[in-house]
Amino acid sequence: MDLSVVDLSPVPDGGTASDAYSNTVEAAQQAERLGYTRFWVAEHHGMADSIAGTTPEVLLGHLAAKTDSIRLGSGAVLLNHYSPFKVAEQFGVLDALAPDRIDAGMGRANGSPAADRALGTDRRVQNPDKDHSEKIEAVVNHLYDDYPEEHAYSDLTIPGSGRGTPDPWVLGSSPSSAMTAGELGLPYCFAAFIRPQFATHSFEEYREHFQASPLAGGVDEPQGMLAVNAVCAETDQAAARLRAVAEASYKRMQRGVVGTRPSVLEAIDELGGVPAPTPATLDANEWPRAISGSPETLAELLEQLAERVDVDEVMIQHIVANHEDALRSHELLADGIGPSC
Repeated sequence: MDLSVVDLSPVPDGGTASDAYSNTVEAAQQAERLGYTRFWVAEHHGMADSIAGTTPEVLLGHLAAKTDSIRLGSGAVLLNHYSPFKVAEQFGVLDALAPDRIDAGMGRANGSPAADRALGTDRRVQNPDKDHSEKIEAVVNHLYDDYPEEHAYSDLTIPGSGRGTPDPWVLGSSPSSAMTAGELGLPYCFAAFIRPQFATHSFEEYREHFQASPLAGGVDEPQGMLAVNAVCAETDQAAARLRAVAEASYKRMQRGVVGTRPSVLEAIDELGGVPAPTPATLDANEWPRAISGSPETLAELLEQLAERVDVDEVMIQHIVANHEDALRSHELLADGIGPSC
């Protein structure tokens, strides 16, 4: 099983965005050393006090200069906010900076009403699924210079390395995004840390609707990846203690408190105690929003979840209070999965 990472550039307690980006660079370099397949960065808006990852296309350019071989990508660029042509230009530049290493991960999400207004986003699209599919297709056509000669955009060109083209991925957390990926014949990454209960059904929809892509950047067979919130420590009990931060953060979101991250002690206090360790074997229909464990436990858990949806790659996301704990988690997890990482 291949392992990858998605990073949100969390702002450390008492720190700044500069500290967050420095930590992201360190995490990417570590992931490269440990043999992770990809390192993606996320896009969130209006929460800069806690999450500095607002502009993946900029941060990826910096990461390209700080790494040598690991694939870099967006998890995801939120297409509902942007022009497909501009997004394609951005990824073309990234490909020129890091040839054959760029993944163009494309998704959609609304932020707060104020953030969406500030971004100029129309929240009242008549057919959101159709609009999203058309934007993804447009990005791919621009990147691969694949518009027919009679098309108005056929003469538009995109910068690039000349040695390859960014690999397009569709990212989502619902069956509708899975159907879009399948119908377009593109690779699909499901965010199980958002709506884990839809994971199995979403991959079923992806495969049921999959058709070999007419797009130049498409694939002939389904290609999936599962993104999971997971944190690793030396023991199951120590890992459960770190997972408290994610569990408390999710409960805050349910109360409408978004963009905050408690310390471990604050999280344990809010939860009324340390969460129980994630069992090494999950019930057949059990899909936790966050899991934790020792390297051995997490290796078993990730294999179980990957087998349920028939994928060979898992992307790790986590919400932890301490950057050192995050790096140690990635290190232990790579040790637990073994040389295939």
